Amino acid sequence: MSEVLPTVVVLGASGLIGEAVASRLSREGFPIVPIARRFTMAQKNAFGSAAVESPDFALETESLSKILAAKEIDIVVNCVGVLQDGLRGTTDLLHRVFVERLLACLRALCRPALLIHISMLGADSDAPTAFSRTKREGERLIVGASLPYVILRPGFVIAPTAYGGSALMRALALLPFDLSQRESGQVFAATDMNDITQTIVFVAHGWGDGKRDWNDVWDVTARQPALVGDVIGSLRRWLGGTTKPIALPAWLMDLGAKAGDLAAYLGWSPPIRSTALAEMRRGIRGKPDSWISVTGIQPASLASILQRMPASVQEKWFARLYLVKPLIVVALAIFWAVSGLIALTAGFDGAARILTAHGFSPTLAKAITAASSALDISIGLAIAFRRTCRIGLFVGIATSLFYMFGATVLTPELWIEPLGALVKTGPAIVLMLVALAMLDDR
Repeated sequence: MSEVLPTVVVLGASGLIGEAVASRLSREGFPIVPIARRFTMAQKNAFGSAAVESPDFALETESLSKILAAKEIDIVVNCVGVLQDGLRGTTDLLHRVFVERLLACLRALCRPALLIHISMLGADSDAPTAFSRTKREGERLIVGASLPYVILRPGFVIAPTAYGGSALMRALALLPFDLSQRESGQVFAATDMNDITQTIVFVAHGWGDGKRDWNDVWDVTARQPALVGDVIGSLRRWLGGTTKPIALPAWLMDLGAKAGDLAAYLGWSPPIRSTALAEMRRGIRGKPDSWISVTGIQPASLASILQRMPASVQEKWFARLYLVKPLIVVALAIFWAVSGLIALTAGFDGAARILTAHGFSPTLAKAITAASSALDISIGLAIAFRRTCRIGLFVGIATSLFYMFGATVLTPELWIEPLGALVKTGPAIVLMLVALAMLDDR
């Protein structure tokens, strides 16, 4: 008799792990229901009509209950999470409150369902951040819920898709710098994405075969942990980076983490934040023996993971440009906002005089100057926020072209003035096009 494959709901299926899990289960023939707040167009094309977009599924019990009740589900894989509080949600909401709601929804189902929960490595007593504390609280809720569960605790996940910490490590590997000993000397257990997805496939087959007594917590990681410096060194050799990097001071990482915290409140997903740095500095250790003995999966080492992933030119381009992207966005936001402020304050009279010299009345000249200055500031603010950045860049390009055309008609002599004000507008437009090309996170 052939096995009846269980239907699997993947929550957070647009994320790094969630997308990999949903894709692997689909390839293995499992009926899947990928659920996320938002999917990219590529993800929609890959998952087709099975994909369910629900902006509120992690925020409202009613929305989640309706989704789960409408599907004849057998397994729920929870990949929902956030590194640090921000516009995308808080750690407490997504790691504790959401898990509590999810368990209530599973209890209400008319058939038993298995919960596979993605957590993190570390001992219960070693939780220095809200991220790790709420992750542990979510685990305790699951263990005490009297429902079948499997909790997976991966380490530093390495996947063909670069996102978050793995993207940052790729970028650091091609910089002519190395981390300070405070970071590079910490234990950093690596996890192959394939090991995570293979484990979930193993458990799903077990549920399909009738195994109902799942109550397991597994560390899914390589047998031998490496150091942070070793991981970056391996990536550096893989990508062909410099072999003699210069050591960076620890305070520079702290400064970068603070900048990342600020960017997160503007809606961005920076890979380096205070939480990520604190978790890195405590080290990532795991004990994969029980996972290996039950599943029979032999975890991949860091070397074998990289051996399977060719260091193609797109990998090198991404690694080189990854840290350039925030510099471009910051530079463009400051450029537009500051230029607007200057024209609205110190340069206001000069800008208005240019217009009056070409036939505009003083009142109209001042109104146009004030309006254009406000537009410039608005473009800068729009670029600074992740949600409006794309619109800001398009408006910035259109405005720059309009300024070039208007100046050509009114003051063509600006094309040959010593500072090249109009000539420099062209490269600014190109830089905004580059920002648009690099804007997607995944």
